[in-house]
Amino acid sequence: MSVVADSGGPQWPGISFGAPAEGAGAVASLGQRVGGFLVDIAIAAGVSWLFTAPEAPKNWSLLAWGVVTIVCVGVIGQTPGHFVFGIRVATFGRPGQRFLIGLWAVPRTILVGLVVPALLRDRDGRSLLDKLCHTVVVKTR
Repeated sequence: MSVVADSGGPQWPGISFGAPAEGAGAVASLGQRVGGFLVDIAIAAGVSWLFTAPEAPKNWSLLAWGVVTIVCVGVIGQTPGHFVFGIRVATFGRPGQRFLIGLWAVPRTILVGLVVPALLRDRDGRSLLDKLCHTVVVKTR
């Protein structure tokens, strides 16, 4: 958590939309997001390799990662890597549907695959892809 004293009082990522500074519902750190992504690509590569061995999985890993990410984020709001790092994707600005991402998982996954939009973040910790897809990544614990 990065709390910064400001002329208006303490600040942290997500304060402008009511996210807590710590714990469940707080904005996930970049480290947690990257860690979850690395776990997901390792799982996708391993599963793909099971089907292509002894050859390298090549683009099958990317396909496996994309399918798992779209299905998992769209239906339950988190991938296996997100689960390991205690984070999930939540919709932004629709309180009654806080964990139902649905079809927003498709463009979100494509943008994550491009990496750059996922790394560009505002002071609330929301990435460019989060803004485009009306989402925010939050901690679950």
